[in-house]
Amino acid sequence: MRWIETFYGFECWLLQQLNRHFDKRPLNLFFRIVTNLGGADLTIAATFLLILCSFGEPKLTAIASALALSASHIPVHIMKQLFPRKRPYLMIEKTKCPANPLQDHSFPSGHTTAIFSVVTPYCLYIPQLALVLIPMGLCVGLSRVYLGLHYPSDVLAGAILGTVTGLLCFCLLCW
Repeated sequence: MRWIETFYGFECWLLQQLNRHFDKRPLNLFFRIVTNLGGADLTIAATFLLILCSFGEPKLTAIASALALSASHIPVHIMKQLFPRKRPYLMIEKTKCPANPLQDHSFPSGHTTAIFSVVTPYCLYIPQLALVLIPMGLCVGLSRVYLGLHYPSDVLAGAILGTVTGLLCFCLLCW
């Protein structure tokens, strides 16, 4: 049990190191914009648009991406019920967060899961896209910690869950 306390302490320290820059306008603007890339509105709209605008193998990849987005939502919902972890801004004193912060549970990060589930099929289809898409996903995850809405392990779990779901859906439809 001591290692859990040590890990939690490290997580809190890491979150505070990122969150302490919350009042810096350029960073705040950047992370508030980037965080929306993993939000439901943008991920759903992007996958739908890509399905409508593509043909052949790219269309199958877009469908795999949309399927991964849909499928990844189920384990996120289940895990949030099984592990009802309170969000960092509720647990760590002096954590700054946006107005009207989220009230549901923290683990795992749904935004991070969503972005990784959407981009993974494209990274598998055109590996060169990974040079742009993976850093984009990492920025979404980082934004969730920066904004005081998730612990680093919430983001890590979301990235793993989204990547695995994207990989499975791509293999199911495209191989």
